[in-house]
Amino acid sequence: MLETENLQKVFKGRKAVDGVSFYMDKGESVGLLGPNGAGKSTTISMISSLVKPTSGEVRLHGQSVLKDPGQIRRVLGVVPQEIALYQELTAYENLKFFGRIYGLKGKELERRIQEVLELVGLIDRQKEVVKTYSGGMQRRINIAAAMLHSPEILIMDEPTVGIDPQSRSHILEMVRELNREKGLSVLYTSHYMEEVERLCDRVYIMDHGQVIAAGTKEELKSILSGEETIFIELDRHDRDLFERLQAHEGILQATETEKGLKLLVPKGKRLLGEIFHISDSHKAQIVNVHVQVPTLEDVFLHLTGRKLRD
Repeated sequence: MLETENLQKVFKGRKAVDGVSFYMDKGESVGLLGPNGAGKSTTISMISSLVKPTSGEVRLHGQSVLKDPGQIRRVLGVVPQEIALYQELTAYENLKFFGRIYGLKGKELERRIQEVLELVGLIDRQKEVVKTYSGGMQRRINIAAAMLHSPEILIMDEPTVGIDPQSRSHILEMVRELNREKGLSVLYTSHYMEEVERLCDRVYIMDHGQVIAAGTKEELKSILSGEETIFIELDRHDRDLFERLQAHEGILQATETEKGLKLLVPKGKRLLGEIFHISDSHKAQIVNVHVQVPTLEDVFLHLTGRKLRD
């Protein structure tokens, strides 16, 4: 349905996107992951026809989007990372304005406004000024605006950043329903790995402007099939202990967590006794230990060496 071929974008001699190729089938939910500066937003802007590539191609149903941007604009809804609403207008007035831009009018416009307000759960608050809304409510109206013209493809660029858990849960369930039950194709970027795990069929991981891994969640997790993760909860923070374990030859990767340490180790290698011994030598008490198979976040850290928020 939608594909890019060797997309490149150069800004002042710097390659923001360097040869990105990907595809999305009809009705699929695809995750686009990468640390800040990886090139995700620039890639989305090129797919949306907002930014012209330095080289490469974007195709919709096999036809060049670069030659005819109108074809993708008619079927695409974009939920930007920033709130794109008029704060002094009501939610209804915002939607009426954007609906007219999409070419909707009369009874059709009124019907779609009420449908998208029902979809995002704000039909009873439509006459209130947007600036009085919570961050979560504003993000939901942001999504409603992108859905007015009944798009075939929805691009969501970190749609749940900085909102309350209730609004976040509502948005995730709504996206799931639109994708699974309505067949809407979704390209989803997020800083929250669990959202991508929950919503997406396939995942592309970007870093330094390039796609460094792609596949289903299971395929990506198989990259670390020979490893396991050990979570260690400590009675106190100990930087020296962390650095010692980080330098240990048998530990592939060590990261600090809120309650202790997260260690990626070869599967079957018996390191727990040694870890306890090292912790004891630092007079750090291990409160809890949990071992699990690698997650999508473990794969991300393994491939990029960075957390999403870095």
